[in-house]
Amino acid sequence: MTIEFYFDFSSPYGYFASFKAEELVEGTDAMVSWKPFLAAIAFRATGNKPLAEQPVKSDYCIHDWERLGRFMDVPWTLPNPFPIAALAASRAYYWIEADDADLAKHFARDVFDAYFGRGLDISSDGVVADIASGLGIDPDDLRAAVKDPAVKERLKQETNTAIAKGVIGSPYFIVDGEGFWGSDRMWMIRRWIKRGGW
Repeated sequence: MTIEFYFDFSSPYGYFASFKAEELVEGTDAMVSWKPFLAAIAFRATGNKPLAEQPVKSDYCIHDWERLGRFMDVPWTLPNPFPIAALAASRAYYWIEADDADLAKHFARDVFDAYFGRGLDISSDGVVADIASGLGIDPDDLRAAVKDPAVKERLKQETNTAIAKGVIGSPYFIVDGEGFWGSDRMWMIRRWIKRGGW
């Protein structure tokens, strides 16, 4: 069984979910496939907007993110700028993943930490290259990769595939063809795996 974990690097709830995603399959033969996509494209398809751009709801979410950070005891800062188009980080992820899926997951965690843990602007190719260099990845190779038409196309295809599968936000999980939207549905996913659905 493979659990597809769709997320946007600019998504606070995606950030919080990233700490628990691998726990979903502990003690099982299942695996988690991490899949960054561009939520802004999905929003256009659904008529939605980022939470930070929605009146009243944005105030609640900012408070909720701070509260979640304290509850989970993980670093949290509301970065500036926010939200962003995480093109460089998302392209870099798929470039790394083509050779080493585990390294790509480490990279994803480090990108999330850089943005929501330390407030770095991950829309910058340079910042993303610096993050990758900390994992032993050549920063010059990465800068070239995020401009490669084939790598750009891979992210475009992954985003279009996500939308075709009904992915409407970040995080979004697909298990056995069943979609679960939001980090608050992760307990349901664990139950689904144990029961074999319902």
